[in-house]
Amino acid sequence: MTAIFSLIRFLALAALALLAAVFIVRAIQAMRGPPLQLWHTEAPDEPSPGEIDNMDWKGWLAREQRVFAQVKSEVVDKLPKAQQLAQNRYWANAPMHAPKLPTDWNRSFELRPAGEPAGVAVLLHGLTDGPYSLRHVGLHYQARGWAVVGVRLPGHGTVPAGLTKANVEQWEAATRLGVREAMRAAPGKPIHLVGYSNGGALAVGHALDALENPALGQPQQIVLVSPMIGLTRFARFTGLAGLPAIFPAFVNAAWLDVIPEYNPFKYNSFPVKAGAEAHRLTNVLAQKFESAKQSGRVQKMPPVLAFQSAVDSTVSSQAVVSGLFEHLPANGSELVLFDVNRAAYVGPLVRASADRALEGLLPRSPQPYRIRVIANAAPGNAETVVRSFEPGATGSTDAPLATPYRRDFFSLGHVALPFPLSDGLYGANPDPADVQGVSLGALATRGENGVLSISPAALARVSSNPFFPWMLEQIDTRMQPAA
Repeated sequence: MTAIFSLIRFLALAALALLAAVFIVRAIQAMRGPPLQLWHTEAPDEPSPGEIDNMDWKGWLAREQRVFAQVKSEVVDKLPKAQQLAQNRYWANAPMHAPKLPTDWNRSFELRPAGEPAGVAVLLHGLTDGPYSLRHVGLHYQARGWAVVGVRLPGHGTVPAGLTKANVEQWEAATRLGVREAMRAAPGKPIHLVGYSNGGALAVGHALDALENPALGQPQQIVLVSPMIGLTRFARFTGLAGLPAIFPAFVNAAWLDVIPEYNPFKYNSFPVKAGAEAHRLTNVLAQKFESAKQSGRVQKMPPVLAFQSAVDSTVSSQAVVSGLFEHLPANGSELVLFDVNRAAYVGPLVRASADRALEGLLPRSPQPYRIRVIANAAPGNAETVVRSFEPGATGSTDAPLATPYRRDFFSLGHVALPFPLSDGLYGANPDPADVQGVSLGALATRGENGVLSISPAALARVSSNPFFPWMLEQIDTRMQPAA
């Protein structure tokens, strides 16, 4: 017994020592970090979960207008002279100031087809993003005769400070609101829940809730892009990073990143609370799955079509398999995986862990869902194939794909999947007509140190997907004709 108490005492002291070390390191980082600006300190007043649950879509848009008016009055109109810079999205004269662009994709939106809608798609964007991240998917649904409801999740699309206040319950309530509007916009028609990253977890969570309470609106299909079913290991301890922020001198510790805001439709700065809420959402989702499995409700889950890069530094690719697909019944679900490019210019510089990432995601025994892999036809060959593992099968078959892998892309990744190469903001070959104030995906970070006002490392991550048109074709196969 004495030995057990000694061990407990040792572990407790070790934990305290670790917390102290984290506190000291983060306090030092906070003191050395850049000063917080208005967009880090002025959070607009978003509605509570209860208020959102009592709103209709018209009321939501009116409240959203008040939120954006608050950003204008408290941030944009009060911007100090030193921050009135061309690369600052919050300066009214900046080329990437969203309100002056052709469409402000930071706001919730609806798209209607020319005639009676065949169905309705509800779009749920990712963490730090805005509705822009799924605009191409939404426009595709509209072109196929579907209505579209694009929801701006609370805390997003305004200022990074919004994510210091937003929580999981607000995001879930906004998801319910979007589905309510979908049912109103196209009564009796099929609903697709489309979720990117954080929005993917919300889409799956809503479907699980609707199994228990059908009045919430059950989707007929779930479409996921880089879904946040699980996060990387570091995210589990994100909340600890903000401990020093309880003291005013270390307020910067409430932020993991304080970076210039040059992207019109995505925050660059990242508060600790946002990471903690994202991790909490994955825990909530796991609990919902466990409850649905215990009750047997999981057998009624709608089919899932998910697109995931084998390598992803934001979410856990493995969790998409173990935390989602392994729980699904034999209902026609499909997981599409994008392998690293084995014909890229980088050659032997790829890490061994990335080179083998796909292996850990493929089944070792027959599975009740379909897996398809977009991969090189052979090592060193830029031509690609679609490698299919059918439900219940032990082997695979290959079919040629018309789209080659770009040799300057050594992989895809979390950010890239929902954007075509032609996207004006993120595309590697931006369409000149798609004006978004800046073309981040086309910037080649080759030049002298100190020239750019932002870190070249921020531009190195791939942000568009050569296989995006093929992805849309797979979504087409899930659309149902009008009843």
